[in-house]
Amino acid sequence: MLHIVLIEPEIPPNTGNIARLCAATGSMLHLVGRLGFRIDDRTLKRAGLDYWPHVQMLRHPNSAAFWEEVTQHNFYLFSTRGRHVYTEVGYQDGDHLIFGRETAGLPAEVMARHAERSLCIPMEGPVRSLNLSTAVAIATFEALRQIRGAGWREDVHSRPKVGEDGEKL
Repeated sequence: MLHIVLIEPEIPPNTGNIARLCAATGSMLHLVGRLGFRIDDRTLKRAGLDYWPHVQMLRHPNSAAFWEEVTQHNFYLFSTRGRHVYTEVGYQDGDHLIFGRETAGLPAEVMARHAERSLCIPMEGPVRSLNLSTAVAIATFEALRQIRGAGWREDVHSRPKVGEDGEKL
């Protein structure tokens, strides 16, 4: 299982879209520190649609406790300031993919402390950064392609359909 980590996300629809991505890929969503919205925010729920019962989510109240825990696992930091391109590493089951706030990214001290684990998604032109949910999707699907192989999608069609309450249809 991949772990998608959002450090102090600010925009509810981004987090909702990422939650939906986690439900679709079987990834665990971690929300760390102060959020820029309430967890029951209407726009957050709307972006996640009716998939919230299928989202595996952990809430970490502060960054200090999270960083203490995550250093026991393999993790990568995603930033426009990353040292390596996201396709240059070998992802493994259980990896934590860590993303910062929409307006500021990850703290400079975190980036400096873990520079060798910092990754970027290459971009051209005048754009400074990608939308957070877009960057998470790019990174998640590359990691899953490496972990599960190119044909990992084949089992998707054999999964049972479930209703809003999580019951099989």
